[in-house]
Amino acid sequence: MSTRKQNSHNSGCSATSRRNSKVICSCGNEAILRTVKNGPNVGTKFYGCPLWPDTQCKMFKPIEGSSVVEDLQFQLLEKDTTIMEMEMLLESKDERIKRLQLKNNILEEENRELRKGCCQFRITENKPPANEQNFKMPFIISLILFVIMYCLK
Repeated sequence: MSTRKQNSHNSGCSATSRRNSKVICSCGNEAILRTVKNGPNVGTKFYGCPLWPDTQCKMFKPIEGSSVVEDLQFQLLEKDTTIMEMEMLLESKDERIKRLQLKNNILEEENRELRKGCCQFRITENKPPANEQNFKMPFIISLILFVIMYCLK
């Protein structure tokens, strides 16, 4: 990177000063270099808002006339910008993954609690009531006595 700056400095190119000077967007952020990819101005280089298209800021500052060295410097800066955008996207995706993993852990814990509660409910529902157990034995005894009495008559 230092050799690039040194080469451009030795050539007396004005792009170095443009590269080192910051263009500030109307929303207060440092503008980034972009290239028009569609429409009649394809290939036109311009400064734009780094938050675009997620913002209402419409900052557009075209770069007037450039030399071969400036074009190469622009391409390098554009690649750096693309790398930064991809890193930001990767960071946001990593944060989203962390949030989803946390949510997943919470839901798994809730699921375990619900299953535990469901099992306890099934156990209590499958147990016969205490009063039903108390009446089984006297009922059987009274039935036997009834049969014996009936047979003796």
